[in-house]
Amino acid sequence: MIASTTVPAGATAETIIDKLKAEEVRWLDLQFVDLTGLLQHVTTPANMLEARHFSEGIPKLDGSSIRGFTDIHESDMRLEPQTKTLRALPWYNPPHKTYRMVCNIWEGYRHERFSRDPRYAAERAEQQAKDQGFDISFWGPELEFFIFDKVQIDPSPLGTTQPGSGNGYKIESSEAPWTSGGFNLLPFPLKGGYYAAPPRDGLADLRNEICFMLEDYFGIKVEAHHHEVATAGQCEVNIRFAPLVDMADNIMTMKMVIKRVAQQYNKVATFMPKPLFGDNGSGMHTHQSLWKDGHNTFYDASEPYAEVSQTCRYYIGGLMEHSRALTAITNPTTNSYRRLVPGYEAPVFIAWARGNRSANCRVPVYEKTVEKAKRVEFRTPDPSCNIYLALAAMQAAGLDGVKRKIDPGNPVDEDIYHLTKHRRTELGVRELPGSLNEALDSLESDHDFLSSVFPKDLFEHYYTLKRREALEVSLRPTPLEFSMYLDA
Repeated sequence: MIASTTVPAGATAETIIDKLKAEEVRWLDLQFVDLTGLLQHVTTPANMLEARHFSEGIPKLDGSSIRGFTDIHESDMRLEPQTKTLRALPWYNPPHKTYRMVCNIWEGYRHERFSRDPRYAAERAEQQAKDQGFDISFWGPELEFFIFDKVQIDPSPLGTTQPGSGNGYKIESSEAPWTSGGFNLLPFPLKGGYYAAPPRDGLADLRNEICFMLEDYFGIKVEAHHHEVATAGQCEVNIRFAPLVDMADNIMTMKMVIKRVAQQYNKVATFMPKPLFGDNGSGMHTHQSLWKDGHNTFYDASEPYAEVSQTCRYYIGGLMEHSRALTAITNPTTNSYRRLVPGYEAPVFIAWARGNRSANCRVPVYEKTVEKAKRVEFRTPDPSCNIYLALAAMQAAGLDGVKRKIDPGNPVDEDIYHLTKHRRTELGVRELPGSLNEALDSLESDHDFLSSVFPKDLFEHYYTLKRREALEVSLRPTPLEFSMYLDA
């Protein structure tokens, strides 16, 4: 592997260009995400980079070929590299030494910021917090994912488009109880993988490699990694909290690294929320806090219940008020709603409490009288989301609660999963949507809180894109439907 690199604080365009020359970098990988949150890139010779490209952008993008971007008649776009994101890609050695840079998207001829660039929405969210009197927000998503030995789709993806030809899949994992033999002589039962130790945890070395790359090559501080609850290779990696845009960049880097390391181990990583029937899905519990003048505005040592301030309560009130609409952004796939069902530790109910994992808004209470640790954990999101849009939307919801002083009501210190419907009604506990279409219905009727961070055309294109996804899935028979209804 090539040596890691660091970028000096406040590095100029000239500093970056000189660094690329001095280190004999051959290629520059320009990265961005489409409207769904999928990483995209184009690679250019590093010696073509000029100082003007950092202010004018690099004319290298056909926006009409990117999901959710532009039409064919307005497709010429520019990529503006962000200096602080320069990092070596560790899987490329000389003579193909490659560095990457995350880019903002600009329109070509008009040279205006592209309104449907997801990173732009995240930057607008940071500005919204400042406009509302806060200095910074800090974010800490907990990324869960699966690493499988192999995924086989039968007969092929064409089966989803040809009438009379259905589709099936098969997941192979040496950890799984349905796999005979394999690396682990004692496979995990369903829900039996949490904090397992080697040799049963056969992915510890792989996760170590992931974390090594994150820290030593990309400067992302890792706090912990472990095997998660589900069988068949469910993992979690936690990284140190960071400001909103930086954290979104870090999560995209994490996804890239996780997929590449899995590939090097001849495995496949997926952030699909619910790939396994009958076992836990993958979530992305997201910790968040607002700071001003060097102090955490969510912390109040005199408050006996969880030491949360009134600002924190209002922020929770905003998250709860808009929870159903938020799911269309934080849980944006039809598969997301296979996870949001009772019985698998996923948050189904809209409520708040301290330490209560059955509520979708939780205040962790691992420690007492620790200002920097006070935060809200929003447990609804999953890792299939566009992280730039998801963080921006969550903060917009919370800030709306602070602005309008939305009271979250009393905390629910009971296991909500085991409450009767009557008792939940008494406590004012609502349910999250049960499908992507239901989530989109909620977003359609409740999206004004997003107007400061989502440009109108971004919102409209995102909404249309997700309605189309839901329709495509609903049109196709499934194997289960054949088994249930073929003899109807």
